[in-house]
Order: sequence, then structure tokens, then C-alpha cells
Amino acid sequence: MSVSSPPQKDIQESPEAGFGKRPLGKRLIEANTFWIGLVLLALVILFSAIAPDSFPTLFTFQTLFIESSVLLILSVGMTFVIITSGIDLSVGSVLILAGMVAGKVMEALSGGDASKAGWGVILVGLVVAVVTGTIWGLINGVLVAVAKIPALIVTLGTMGAALATAYLLNGGSDLRTVPAELTKTLGYGTSFGIVPNLVIVAIVITVIGAWLLRTTKFGRYTFAVGSNAEGARRAGIGVTAHLLKVYTLTGFLAGIAGFLSLAYYNSTTISGHTTDNLNAIAAVVMGGTSLFGGVGTILGTVIGVFIPAVLRKGFNIIHVQDFWQMFIVSWVLVAAVWFDQRRRRRHNSR
Repeated sequence: MSVSSPPQKDIQESPEAGFGKRPLGKRLIEANTFWIGLVLLALVILFSAIAPDSFPTLFTFQTLFIESSVLLILSVGMTFVIITSGIDLSVGSVLILAGMVAGKVMEALSGGDASKAGWGVILVGLVVAVVTGTIWGLINGVLVAVAKIPALIVTLGTMGAALATAYLLNGGSDLRTVPAELTKTLGYGTSFGIVPNLVIVAIVITVIGAWLLRTTKFGRYTFAVGSNAEGARRAGIGVTAHLLKVYTLTGFLAGIAGFLSLAYYNSTTISGHTTDNLNAIAAVVMGGTSLFGGVGTILGTVIGVFIPAVLRKGFNIIHVQDFWQMFIVSWVLVAAVWFDQRRRRRHNSR
């Protein structure tokens, strides 16, 4: 009996592994990404028709992409975690902590006034942010994969611990001294005249994440662990080691996101990131990644990030009240989970 058959079956039936030799049209119709892409396109067309002078403008799309960049980076990491049938509630707090630690280090290296710091200090701040996020992700991985504590409990605890640590580092308030050169170049700078540098960084990270998930052994192992962890272990995959890598990767990306947030907002903006973990989970699920594990795409996650972003931007332009925005976006998430469960049941009944 072949011990590798359980994960192999699930992997080949996942969106990332293709659809065999079926016609292209049928593959598109059966792909979750195709349908959620149509939803996003329909929203753009709808708001463009309702507000033709305000919504379909270069400024609107620039701000839309910039405001979504930090969440997109968090969501790329969250995609890997959820495909393994895990969860990470701590990413928003780790983002805040990484930004706070980087800001404090840059402030210390600048003699108390980080606003005039040069690129040497800025690069040190970047390294510190990434290391902070990576270490916190590794802690999550050890507790989940080695200590065998449920991911929900672990990351709920580390979420509070990371946020509390960030508050303690600056006396319970935001840090507001950020190098002006960092904000000017990365936070608000553009390349090619129109493309924000922040967006370029997010695109590069997203493309690397898609490549990692779709074409590498790391990606195949991610699907295998999420589809059938015991089957993957019997097939020779180091499940514990792989989960360590996945949670560490998520922390690494949260560290980068924290530094980019610092650059854009010119502050740690603690209150603005406290729900980023839920927003990232929502984006990943809207994008077709299964909460049960084993299924997901980075392209779907990208679309899942932009569906609520377009909804909020469009609602703001046409002056829909905030509580209606929350109501509609929340039900979109519920609908996405319902659709995922239906698709999962159909798949299991074959």
C-alpha cells in the first residue's frame, strides 16, 4: 500500500495543482478565483457607473492600492497558515510590535530625533522590524508545531502579548518620530511617475509568495499538510518542521508590513491595526482559501483583499454611512464561508 496516496489525491484536486486535461472553459467555471474575480470586476464597474467623476480616477486607484498594500502582505502569510489548516490571530499585533521596535531603535540611533535619520539608520530599523516579526512567528510555530497547542489558543495569547509589549515600549502611546526620508521615499514616493513604491514592494512580495506556493516543494508540502497531516507525515514530510517554517514566514511578513506601515502613516498607529488579523483572515477566506485546509491560491487572496477595499472606497465616495459598510462587508464574508463549505461538501461527496 502506498503511504503517499492520501495527500497526493488532495493536492491534485486543489486549485493550485491544476485540473488535469479538462477543457479550459470548464476549468475556469469551476475555479473559485474566476468567480470572485468576476465579483471584484462587477464592483469596480458598479461604482464607476454610480460615481463616474470620482471613482474611476488615477488618484482613487493609487490610494486604493496604497491602503491595501500592508494588508496584502499580511494576507499572503495568512494564506500559507490557513492552507495548513491553521490560523494566526497575532499578525496585526506583531505588525504593531515590529513597527514599534524599529521606531524605537531608529530613535535611539538618532539621538532622540529619528525624523532626520539617514538611510543607514533606516536600514537598521528595517532589519530590526523583520527580525522582531520573524522571532515572534517562530515562537508561534514552536508552540503550535512542537508543543502541540491549538493554533487558535496560541495566537490569541501571543496577539495580546505582542500588543501589550508594544504599549510597554512607549508608555502606552504611539511612536511618532519616523525618519522623514523613509516617509518621503517609501511611504509616499512613486516610481515611473505613477506607481507608489509601497505598492511595488507589496507586488514583489505577493509574486514571490505565489511562486513559492505554486511551484516549489515548500508549496506542495503546505497543501499536503493541510489536506492530510497524518498522511503527509507517513509520506515522509516533516510536518512539525514545515509548520515551524510556515508560522515563521508569517511573522517575517508581519515584520515587513510593520515597517511599511511605519513609513506610510509616519507613526505606529496602534489603534488602526488592531483588527488587521481579522481583515487578513477575511481576505484569505473571501479569496477561496478553505478554512479546513488544503485549498487556496495567492491570486484568490489578492482578489479577497481588494473586494472589501473596493466596497469601502466606493461607499465612502457615494457617502454610505460607516455602519452600513460594516454590515455589508461582514455579510460578504459570511457568504464566502458558506460558499466554501458548499464547495467542500460537493468535493467530498464525489
